[in-house]
Amino acid sequence: MTKQEFLSSSGLQVQVLELWLEQRWLIPEEAEAEMLFSEADMARAHLILQLKDDLGANDEGIDVILHLVDQVHGLRRVLSELREEIKRR
Repeated sequence: MTKQEFLSSSGLQVQVLELWLEQRWLIPEEAEAEMLFSEADMARAHLILQLKDDLGANDEGIDVILHLVDQVHGLRRVLSELREEIKRR
């Protein structure tokens, strides 16, 4: 989805999205000088909003949490690949 579609769907203000992009909390794809956001970006935006609004996490806490979430997803991917390799043998 385009930046405008993402803003409309997420309810974020432009300034907030720009800050999150600067902090690299969201990293959309870029195609032909346009940012394209995925459903994963939308889910991540909702997570950030929940962390801020519901749990009161500050920016430093969100940095740590998002880093840990990314590590967990990376480990899940590695485990899945390992499982597939074991099945092939």
